[in-house]
Order: sequence, then C-alpha cells, then structure tokens
Amino acid sequence: MKALCWHGRNDIRCDTVPDPQIEDSRDVIIKVTSCAICGSDLHLMDGLMPTMESGDVLGHEFMGEVVEVGQGFTKFKKGDRIVVPFNINCGECRQCKLGNWSVCQRSNRNAEMAAAMFGYTTAGLFGYSHLTGGYAGGQAEYVRVPMADVAPMKVPDGMDDESALFLTDILPTGWQGAEHCEIQGGETIAIWGAGPVGFFAIQSAKLMGAERIIAIDTVPERLELARKAGATDIIDFEKEDVFERIKEISRGEGADAVIDCVGMEATAGHGIAGVVSAIQEKLTATERPYVLTEAIKAVRPCGIVSIPGVYGGPLPINMGSVVQKGLTLKSGQTHVKRYLETLTELIQQGKLDVTSLITHRSTNLADGPDLYKTFRDKKDGCVKVVFHPN
Repeated sequence: MKALCWHGRNDIRCDTVPDPQIEDSRDVIIKVTSCAICGSDLHLMDGLMPTMESGDVLGHEFMGEVVEVGQGFTKFKKGDRIVVPFNINCGECRQCKLGNWSVCQRSNRNAEMAAAMFGYTTAGLFGYSHLTGGYAGGQAEYVRVPMADVAPMKVPDGMDDESALFLTDILPTGWQGAEHCEIQGGETIAIWGAGPVGFFAIQSAKLMGAERIIAIDTVPERLELARKAGATDIIDFEKEDVFERIKEISRGEGADAVIDCVGMEATAGHGIAGVVSAIQEKLTATERPYVLTEAIKAVRPCGIVSIPGVYGGPLPINMGSVVQKGLTLKSGQTHVKRYLETLTELIQQGKLDVTSLITHRSTNLADGPDLYKTFRDKKDGCVKVVFHPN
C-alpha cells in the first residue's frame, strides 16, 4: 500500500509499505477514506520530536471503513465507517477508568521510554514517534487500529467524512483548550494561533459563553477564519504589541484566560522579540517559548493558561510570574473519547463549522510531500490539507 513516511528532517516521502495485518483479537483494519496533515505533524517534519525512525508512517487524523476485524470482535463489523481518535486506549487501566484517555497506562508499547522522558508514560499515539509506541499512522491507504473496542466511534448515518474527520483530534483539542478556561459566561479569552486548533478553540469559547475572544496571528487567511469562527478582536502580532493591545481590550486587567494553540514552533513578530525569533529559527530547531511567555504575561492575576499546543521537552518560562500572579496552568494531550458524543451532536445541530478551514484536498497520497511543504510554509492560502486516498 501507499503511505506517507518520515525519512529525516524535512524529508517526507510517499512510499510503498506492507499492508497492515491483524495482530490481536481487539484489532480492526480500516481502509482509510479521509486523513489530514496536522500542525503537530510539522513538529515531526522539522525534526523536533525524538525517536522518529526512517520509514515511520505518519498521520494521526484519519477515519475509514472497517475491512477486517479480530477474532471474536463485536463492536464493529466489516463495512462500518469509523473515526479513530489519535490516542489509543485500553479501557481497563485506572487512567482510562477516570476518563483520562490521553495518559492510558497500557497502550504505549514503549512505556518505559516515555516514562524516562516524562516521569510516567503517555498513551500510545498513532504516527507520532516511538516515544508514544511506534504505531503506524493514518496517512496511508490502510491502518491497523489496536484496542479498537474502546476509543473509535461509528460515524452516524448521514454524516459525511469531512464533517466527522476532525473529531479525531483538532476539534476536541480546541474544545478541551477552551474547557480548561472554565468559562462561565462573559469572560475575555485570548487565543494565540488562528490555525486549525485555534479555529475550533474560538468556536468552542463562543459556545461556552465567552464575551470577548481575541485571536492572535499574522496570516491573513487564518485571521479571516478567526473572524468567521467568532473572534471579536483580532491582533496581528507582526504589526502590534500583543500585550499592550490585550491590556487595552481588557481595560488594563488582562485576559481572564489564555489559550496557547501554537506550541513548540512559535514565532514572535513585533519588536525585538521578532528579531530574536527570526535569528533563532534560522540557526536552530529547538523549541521556542515565545507564545507561552506572552500568554503568561497577558493573563490577569489568578487567571488560567490553557496549553493545547504541543511541547516535547524543557522550556525556560517565567515561573515567577506564574507564582506571583497565582496562575493556573492546564495542559495535556486531548482526552478525545471524552468529547466524541458531545461534539458529534453539536456538528449535527449545525453549531460547529467543521469544513470551512479545509483549503487543500487531494485523492493521491503522492501529493503528500509537496502538500506538507505548502502547509508548513503557509503558501497558497493553505490552512488545512485533507486526503481522500480511497
């Protein structure tokens, strides 16, 4: 079969790889009908995640049709269309029973490696390095889905692929990012990054009752999407001082909560920070804490900093500000399964726009290497790439 594979920094190829096989009675094999490139995949492309190996199949946003099931498997049957959350869940460990699906204690085949890095293991993830289990991803024609009796969900009748695809990651990620802000109604929420996760975080904050939603980005297409999603205020970080503008909007108090939808590859634009950012991006591939630093600075005392953006290692941040201002930090990979039913209902009710962000589509995985570069470089108005390989 064809699949998009990692072969080193900035080296993504469409390879012919072996078809997946059933390995356990809880497995299913799906024929992928839709998959997407996620912003988190760019961290892999740019060489920022350790333990990637040449030939690893990429992709953690995917769905498709069940074509084979393990012996005795009953949750799905051949022909069912399913969405597959990016984290793999056993359903039996204490964390799964608590609903903390992203830190399942049993699904990571390389749990000792993850524990050495983070203290405790994460869940197994599709297509996201051997640190998270080394599972083949979904930017492929077929995928083996382990422990498929727990996290995956059958697509409701009448729901097309593009309405369901983002349930696998970016929609629940944006929702969880907003949920972490503990919105009660009337708050001012500042959101760094108006890409796909930011697009859904804006919609989520609006549905939860935020009064002012500040979107911070510089890409024109993304700023326009932010307005469409419900942002009440727009800050172009290359043209304005973000902190001063947020102070102005919030009458000097700071945002009630902030959401970092950017993560480890943040870019600073205005003033001296922009100069430092430009130099660092040319010289090194290390993680950059600019957004997180700005968010901690701009949130009001006793406010919340929500971090759905991905970080992979140590960062220098102003813990003095966190402590002295009494801030709460909330983060983590998304507990996708926790939100599937709620978000599916909101999509069916027309309360979430889930397709406007798709700018590039392809039926051929061979287009993948070029589309990865288009997405990374934000060329051709690219906001989101979706493949329909079968």
